[in-house]
Amino acid sequence: MIRALYDWTISMAEHPRALWVLAAMSFAESSVFPIPPDVLMIPMILAAPHRAWAIAGVALVASVLGGLAGYAIGALAYESLGRPVLEALGKKEAMAAFNATFNGVGFWAVLAAGVTPFPYKVITIMSGWTGLSMGTFLVTSVLARGLRFFLVAALLRVYGAPIRTFIERRLGLMFVLFVALLIGGFAVLRVM
Repeated sequence: MIRALYDWTISMAEHPRALWVLAAMSFAESSVFPIPPDVLMIPMILAAPHRAWAIAGVALVASVLGGLAGYAIGALAYESLGRPVLEALGKKEAMAAFNATFNGVGFWAVLAAGVTPFPYKVITIMSGWTGLSMGTFLVTSVLARGLRFFLVAALLRVYGAPIRTFIERRLGLMFVLFVALLIGGFAVLRVM
């Protein structure tokens, strides 16, 4: 099953709508969707390293736009949309305390969440809910998401063939590591 999913994702790199699928996934991940765009972005770059910058650029733009949607959810629809998303992630008790201190560290919170596997949607919604400056949010989101996506693109573009061979030979291990990182990100979120 993992091999079939991997092969399908690699084949998507040459599909005419691959960038649209990546854009939709990047947008949704920044506001409500739990799966990071790296799941699609990395195999796309491995399959077509010559498109690495375009792929990273699409992920960046869509992710920042999705981040703005998350910000809007927090600012305009926190009670009906934002709170249920954050409660589903186990943050009900920490929300009030987080609100009191968030804006003091808002830049660093957005930067850290944008670069790391920490669920970015939590920070986008909280940024809107706490009233973090839109300018700070936007600049930091572009910086963090750009750093993340273009660094991955650069590494895969330079070291793509050996990395692809390594991943394909150890696909089961790579899947387990990815799932462990994903679960670890949610575990860190629950502890915070």
